[in-house]
Amino acid sequence: MTTEVIIGIDLGTTNSCAAYVDGYKDGVPNVKLIPYKGGEYTVPSIYAIDDKGNELIGYEAKRQWQLNPKNTIYGAKRLVGRTATSDIVETMRKVVQYGVKPSADNKEVTIEIAKKDLTLQEVSARILNKIRDVASNYLRVPISKAVVTVPAYFSDRQRQSVKDAGKLIGMEVVRIINEPTAASLAYGVSKNLNEKVVIYDLGGGTFDISIIEIRGQVFEVKATGGDIFLGGIDFDNAMIHYVLREFQAKTGIDLSTDPVAMQRIKDLAERTKIDLSSREEAPFNIPFITMTPQGQPLNIEMKFTRKLLESLTTDLVDRTLKIVAKVLVESGLSTKEIDEVMLVGGQTRMPIVQDRLTKFFGKPPSKGVHPDEAVAIGAALYAFSLQDNTNLKVQLLDVIPMAIGLEKADGQMHVVFGRNSPIPNAKQITGTTSVPNQTELIMRIYQGDHEAAKMNEQLGEFTFAGIRPGPAGDVKVEITFDVNIEGILRMDARDPDTGKTLQTTVRVTQS
Repeated sequence: MTTEVIIGIDLGTTNSCAAYVDGYKDGVPNVKLIPYKGGEYTVPSIYAIDDKGNELIGYEAKRQWQLNPKNTIYGAKRLVGRTATSDIVETMRKVVQYGVKPSADNKEVTIEIAKKDLTLQEVSARILNKIRDVASNYLRVPISKAVVTVPAYFSDRQRQSVKDAGKLIGMEVVRIINEPTAASLAYGVSKNLNEKVVIYDLGGGTFDISIIEIRGQVFEVKATGGDIFLGGIDFDNAMIHYVLREFQAKTGIDLSTDPVAMQRIKDLAERTKIDLSSREEAPFNIPFITMTPQGQPLNIEMKFTRKLLESLTTDLVDRTLKIVAKVLVESGLSTKEIDEVMLVGGQTRMPIVQDRLTKFFGKPPSKGVHPDEAVAIGAALYAFSLQDNTNLKVQLLDVIPMAIGLEKADGQMHVVFGRNSPIPNAKQITGTTSVPNQTELIMRIYQGDHEAAKMNEQLGEFTFAGIRPGPAGDVKVEITFDVNIEGILRMDARDPDTGKTLQTTVRVTQS
């Protein structure tokens, strides 16, 4: 290969996948998935430290998970870019076996593993590094650049965290693109389509829905929405809680405090859930799960039916459909105007998900993309469009998933960019000083759709220094907000009377 290869990476909550474009075949970009050893194309997004202090990533980490649950990190993507006080961090702390705690400054989330504290960027960086190494070994060239996908509903801080993870391993994340948008590229590039498609992406940890209009090589997102705390893990947890309740009712023993028992139940729940997509019932048996106080071994012996699984998880499916309905309204389109419904993410294999979508849209979902591979393929196609040796020109017109704004004096949110505003985008607002001879202006920036600023995610506190002294309200500051094509915010300020650009310090609460 004469030119530097930019690979596409789907950095998933439960599994990750990478792909690249190997030139053209019959005039169309030839996308290839990068195989992992054993012929698999996905790598579990799991990181562990074993009892000898060895770092394990992917399948090696997954294999020892049952015996070493406290030092095995999974689902970490759900915590990326979150403040330590977030409700989601509190929820995660209750369902994972590893330690989740605030950092020394009480802002970052850190993971406690084998007596070490790791940031989420460090965990993500190790998984990215593994994918990069697998790709380098397979392609036999060094890899230093990648297009990485994130959930459409990721905030500015979460996007920045992914970029920072790349920096930690010396890999340039040349572009971050949204997972549903990447899946639409896998479906539509080089097909010269004129269609409106729904990308319903229900993965291991997150749910996204994007409505995208494809016009040739232009992919325009009309509206997007999602829930970054809704995915296959929650379907597993519904089964796990049922098993724990049934076992306790029968034996009086609560298994939730036994990490090894919990891990065995979790493993079997995931496998049984997958089985029930192709079967009506499946056994759920775990021998020697625990002992009675008298030292007698106890087993779990149950049966799961597809109907039982559906009854335990129907509220989760309902939650996705409420979001679909809301996003459809925001797009200004009716179900009749949608040409195709694409399924992305492993959890979409569940028959009830497909049945409910068929009823909702009045047509069965398309099988036009592979649910596990479409996002990596789309990322690779976009990466190829950025390389020197390409004539693939793709135009992505994406949107901001949640409003971005400032906290007003009364605590309400002053919206600068509304939800579903197109990106890239720039806006200018004018602020004034509120006390005499004020030389600094401090603003708190939030992202979210709540009217009260504090109910949203704080992106950071921005201090504009070097304001010329003067009477209160007399000195104006023009602040420019600039959201780039990746959905990442930049700000600068100037004094319109003097033309002087003011120094901007950005104190973003990274986590």
